[in-house]
Amino acid sequence: MSMQPLSSDGILRLGAAFRSSKVLLSAVELGIFTALAGGPLDLETLRERVGIDTRGARDFLDSLVALGMLTRQADERYANAADTDLYLDRNKPSYVGGFLENAITRSYATWGSLTAALRTGKPQDDLSMVTNYSGLYANDTLRDAFVNAMTALSRPAAKAIAKKFPWQNYRSLIDIGGAQGCLPVEIAKVHRHISGGVFDLSPLQPSFDRLVKDHRLADRLRFYPGDFFNGPLPGADVLVLGRVLHNWNLTTKQMLLKKAYDALPPGGSIIVYEQLIDDERRVNIDGLLASLQMLLSGPGGFNFTGAECISWMRETGFRDIHLEPLTADQSMVVGTKHAN
Repeated sequence: MSMQPLSSDGILRLGAAFRSSKVLLSAVELGIFTALAGGPLDLETLRERVGIDTRGARDFLDSLVALGMLTRQADERYANAADTDLYLDRNKPSYVGGFLENAITRSYATWGSLTAALRTGKPQDDLSMVTNYSGLYANDTLRDAFVNAMTALSRPAAKAIAKKFPWQNYRSLIDIGGAQGCLPVEIAKVHRHISGGVFDLSPLQPSFDRLVKDHRLADRLRFYPGDFFNGPLPGADVLVLGRVLHNWNLTTKQMLLKKAYDALPPGGSIIVYEQLIDDERRVNIDGLLASLQMLLSGPGGFNFTGAECISWMRETGFRDIHLEPLTADQSMVVGTKHAN
């Protein structure tokens, strides 16, 4: 039985993967996919429309073709691929580029300091959402990039939660730390009996109000300004902690779960959804990379497995706890507060 010879190709490809990533990020930053949303364009027209120099333009666009982000037709005109046309045109509601815009403005540079973070155990981002909310939200560009990124990351999970959770048994929900309000909007669109909103810091209210108004849901959804470190959480039949717990150390994670438990009525439920690490810590690279992001972004945050989350929820008092996959990289853990 012959063995395949070892090759360094995969190692080298992974080590240089930042180059392909940066090509995509620059395309988003330049608005390439939005420029092509109206139809194919030749090189010169596209180059002038997005404002890039003649040197490198052809190589750049053909790199996007080779990466599967664009197509090049027989007449040499460039066009969006089907997925980039749907998800990277800024004018479409399906746009997920907010996450990539956040990578452009903050994450890409921060990840360059991973070695320093590993050596020191200290965050490397002075405008971290965890350590400096006031600095992040004082900058309109950074704040908008942040909320757009949160919406882009939350929407697929929110759509899945709208389908998979038994909303017919409940009347209200509040998303704790829900930013722009993507999750309650997606749920309220499908379940017309549901009301509620978002509990978050007050600078995010204008973004929430715009999104809710765009979907004509202002009669059922409202913004609850507050800081979950100070005082109790608002009550509802369902409380959601989506992509929140990973920001904090274990003590704060447990504190937030306890506050949610106290705010729920008997029979109420909590939903925690995250890019969970698989229990064996061998497979889910997205969950592990999300944990390294917390190393870079804050003093104590870390991601966790489904088994760990279930354990913390059980210690808090929740019962009937179960885990359910939502998307390729996100899952929810659901628990119920029983009557005493």
